Amino acid sequence: MKYALMNGIILDGTEHMEPVEHKAILINDGIIEDIVDDSSHIYGYEKIDLKHRYVMPGLINMHVHLAGSGKPPKKQRDNTKLVKLIFSNPVSSRVAYHMVAGFARTALMSGVTTVRTVGGLRDYDSKVRDEILNGTLDGPRILSSNEGISVPGGHMAGSVAMPVRNEEEAVAMVQARDAEHVDLIKLMITGGVLDAKEKGVPGELKMPPSIVKAACDEAHRLGYKVAAHTESAEGVRVALINGVDSIEHGGMPDDDIIALFKEKNAFLTTTLSPALPYSLLDPSISHVSEVEKYNGDLVFNGIIECSKAALANDIPVALGNDVGCPYITQYDFWRELVYFHKYVGVSNQFALYTATLRNAQLAGIGDITGSIEPGKCADLIVTKGNPLEDLKALRNVTMVMARGRLYEHPEFKHLPEVEKLMDPFLD
Repeated sequence: MKYALMNGIILDGTEHMEPVEHKAILINDGIIEDIVDDSSHIYGYEKIDLKHRYVMPGLINMHVHLAGSGKPPKKQRDNTKLVKLIFSNPVSSRVAYHMVAGFARTALMSGVTTVRTVGGLRDYDSKVRDEILNGTLDGPRILSSNEGISVPGGHMAGSVAMPVRNEEEAVAMVQARDAEHVDLIKLMITGGVLDAKEKGVPGELKMPPSIVKAACDEAHRLGYKVAAHTESAEGVRVALINGVDSIEHGGMPDDDIIALFKEKNAFLTTTLSPALPYSLLDPSISHVSEVEKYNGDLVFNGIIECSKAALANDIPVALGNDVGCPYITQYDFWRELVYFHKYVGVSNQFALYTATLRNAQLAGIGDITGSIEPGKCADLIVTKGNPLEDLKALRNVTMVMARGRLYEHPEFKHLPEVEKLMDPFLD
């Protein structure tokens, strides 16, 4: 289809974006063909009146698990046992695949036009990715890692990551991901809040440095970047020294870590959403233990300080929200932008730039998406309010366009109980 988006206010996704009026965005075969004065004579395009709403690049979520709804469980569950049960018969396996595909569609309808998955059920993420590209499913562009690589007893081992015991098994696991045609490799180097049994150990180093190095070396040989779950300074240090390209979450920084980021040309993916409920929700509501509350505080503050230090030292920072974790739904990536502004102290403009063009650049797709300019893919969203004034305007997306395919009045199923609990942290 050929579209002309008229009478909109353009926020182009660049670092210093300002609202631009009286322009028309011309789209041809899924690509932004041109941006012209809206007084120009435009023929051969279906004209869409944006009614003075704001049009901007679709959001890009750099840390996603497509297998989770975000609904908090009433009690702690054994994810490894649950995954074994899912794949114990073809019916439940197929149900799980449709669930993953459905969550991908939800992300798109909320205004996220690209996701980077960092741990999922078997090869479902890459299969859904391919179905979306083939036009048989609706969903965002997916950069997939499929199952992550962990160690016995390590973070998410047996659920959305598979354990390896030595360097040889790590190399073989990377090769298995290569055979699935993934887009990146994900390592689970440290523990997390949910699997920590004692105070002060949510970022306890689990994966030996030799395994980290073997996995990174093989991934790089095959042409893949490596992302790593790390929630402590020790984990960040081990990851960077041994070849990881992006630190997911982060830990309390020091001068050595800052120097390593720069030396290794690595970037940080900030994820404020997953630890926030454990840190800030009243335990009588969240039902977390004293240990989980303590560790939630530790991780949340470590991520904030790591983000601030990275930005202060010109280390690239991406945004993701670890969607699928408790209290993080597949449709509320916009909250991460609000938290980035509120807790790290960036401007609304910088938060929106990070979630669009900057994320695209750090994901290696900045030449095809992330900004509104001729030659880029037509990945766009429309809001009634101006997110430069209030990022909460992103909560209500009135139109989505993904690779030129138009979705007017996008809808998805909400989780009101989660929204009620998390909304107080928006102001």
